[in-house]
Amino acid sequence: MEILVPFSVSFALTVTIMPFFIGYFNYKKIGQTTREEGPLWHEVKTGTPTMGGTVFVFSIIVTLLLSAWFMNISDPSIWMMLLSFLLFGGIGFLDDFISIFKKQNEGLTSKQKFFAQLVFSVVVIGLGILLGEQYAIPLFGMNITNPIIIILFALFWITGFSNAVNLTDGLDGLAGGLNIIAYGAYFYLALQTGQEAIALICLIVVGALLGFLFYNKKPAKIFMGDVGSLALGAGLAVISLMINNPWSLVIIGLVFVLETASVMIQVAVFKKTGKRVFKMSPVHHHFEMSGWSESKVVFVFWTVGIIAALLYFALAGVL
Repeated sequence: MEILVPFSVSFALTVTIMPFFIGYFNYKKIGQTTREEGPLWHEVKTGTPTMGGTVFVFSIIVTLLLSAWFMNISDPSIWMMLLSFLLFGGIGFLDDFISIFKKQNEGLTSKQKFFAQLVFSVVVIGLGILLGEQYAIPLFGMNITNPIIIILFALFWITGFSNAVNLTDGLDGLAGGLNIIAYGAYFYLALQTGQEAIALICLIVVGALLGFLFYNKKPAKIFMGDVGSLALGAGLAVISLMINNPWSLVIIGLVFVLETASVMIQVAVFKKTGKRVFKMSPVHHHFEMSGWSESKVVFVFWTVGIIAALLYFALAGVL
C-alpha cells in the first residue's frame, strides 16, 4: 500500500496544476500550430494550449525526489530516471518554446535535437555505469556487457524511442494512453522480478499521465508537446535497459515501433519511387485519411498496445 502514496501524489500534482497551466496559456493566447501538411480537420486544434508535458514531467520529478527522501531510496535507477526526464524534457521544452515564440510548428532543427539526444543518452547511461549499474544486452543466447557496446547501443536505443513516442503524439490521448500502458507493463514486470525502485518509478509516471489524460482526452484541452513525448520515450528506453532486456520494449512499445517504421517506409519509398505507401504518415494519420474517426484510431491503437503488453507477459512467462 505504501507504493500507492507516490502514485497518488503524482496524480494529484498533475490534476491540480494543469488547470492553472491551461488557464495561463489561454490567457496569453499561446497554443499549438497545426502542421500545414496535416489532415485539414486538425486545423480546429490550432490554438489549443501545448507543453502540458511540462506539468507532468514536473510532477514526476518532484514525486520521485520526495519518494527517494521519505522512503530512503538511493537506487541508481531513481537518479537515472530523474536525469532522463530533466535532459530529454529539457530538449522538448526548448523546442516547444522556440516553436511557440515563432508561432509556427518548428522549433529546434532536426540536427540540433538529434545531437542533443545523442549526447544526453551518453550522459544518462554513463551515470548508471558510474553508479555501479551492471548492464547486459541479450543477443543470440549470450549477454553483451562490454561498456563501450552498451553505450553505443544506448545512443541508438534512447534516441530512437524518444523520437518514436514523439512521432506517435499526434491525436488526442493517443501517446498519453499508450505510455500509461507501457509504463504500467514495466511496473508489473518490475514487481515480478523484485525491482522495487523501477516499479516505483513506473507507478509514479502512470499516476502523472492519468492526471494528464484527464485534460488530454478528446477534445483535448492541452497537448503534451515535445517536452512530454521526448521525456517519456527516453524514460521507457532507459527502463528497458535498466531491467537488462531492452528488446522487451520492441513488443511492449509495439505501436511506437510501427509508427516510426511507417514514417521510415514512407520516406524511403517516396524518395525512390515518388509514390506513397500510406495516405499520410505516421500511420495513425493514414487511418484517419481512410475514414476512421480520431476516437476509433486511439481506441484501436490502445487496444493493440494492451495486447502487445500481454503478449510479452506470455512470452516472458510472467502472466
